[in-house]
Amino acid sequence: MDTLPVAAGDAADPLTPAQLRELYSLMVAVRHLDASAIAWQRQGIIPGYAPELGQEAAQVGSGYAVDTTRDFVFPTYREMGVARTMGVDMVAYMATHKASWHGGLYDPVKSRLAPIQAVVAGSVLHAVGWAHGQTLAGSADGKLGVALTYFGDGASSQGDVHEALNFAAVMKAPVVFFVQNNGWAISVPTERQVAGGSVAARAAGYGMPALQIDGDDVVAVVEATRRAFAHARAGNGPVLIEAMTYRRGPHSTSDDPGRYRSLDEERDGAGADPLERFRQRLLAEGIADEAFFAEALAAAKAEEELIRTGIQGLDSRPGTEMFDLVFQETTPVLQGQATNWREESEHV
Repeated sequence: MDTLPVAAGDAADPLTPAQLRELYSLMVAVRHLDASAIAWQRQGIIPGYAPELGQEAAQVGSGYAVDTTRDFVFPTYREMGVARTMGVDMVAYMATHKASWHGGLYDPVKSRLAPIQAVVAGSVLHAVGWAHGQTLAGSADGKLGVALTYFGDGASSQGDVHEALNFAAVMKAPVVFFVQNNGWAISVPTERQVAGGSVAARAAGYGMPALQIDGDDVVAVVEATRRAFAHARAGNGPVLIEAMTYRRGPHSTSDDPGRYRSLDEERDGAGADPLERFRQRLLAEGIADEAFFAEALAAAKAEEELIRTGIQGLDSRPGTEMFDLVFQETTPVLQGQATNWREESEHV
């Protein structure tokens, strides 16, 4: 499905061999960090995590198209690959998964990545609000900052998504709605919860252009996201991208996918591994060799160890923050509890 005019200028420039190699290195780094995060949860280093095995191409490809000097990204709880691609400090990012700080310890303004959003479809409204602000403020060079917001096929059924799409279309807000259709809304398959089976098809009802793409092809994802950004940046309004991919494994580390699908069903539905698929393409085109792949893997493993060490070194947040940050005005009872907490903490 492709109802978006071909973007002109740098949005249509082909990726260079160096960029293709960089994309592969990013995908390897994300793959190994994702696998490690699951292991860390099992080991008690972090209490929870939302895996993204199989979605590396969708996340790395879309994140690669972001201009971090002017754009802003609004993630869910599963965009670790986007954060890594944008250069966010991964120890600070994983602070949320360690439950040491809500939203992450990284600086959203500097990184251009909004705090991690755990509310299903909550990030889309924030993205549209920020994007509309870009329209109101304008830009010196006539190129607007664009909001990129993520959600899944399950989240697309939330009312917030309708409100966001409608407002963005009416106001011509520069926002790209990036749907990772990974086949499952936790335990419910797409065909049982998305009427018509396509999220991209809904965009027509809002007068909005849409792209339905192969979300397991990182090059296709980069190209589609760049086209969408060029469209929105020029003041033409929002675009919806539906990246067709597959969630391999659980929805989260507390989920048991074996309760709603078999391993054979998972293998049959997942298709080709996006990382191996890209590797074979680079080999076939003579862009990379085995030495490069070995180097990329070694770098990913070394990075993974550094991040693990950093996460283990994160201190727990002070318990007094529940008194300092949660309540605008504390009652005498709460004030007394805070005093007792501080006094007891000093003697521990």
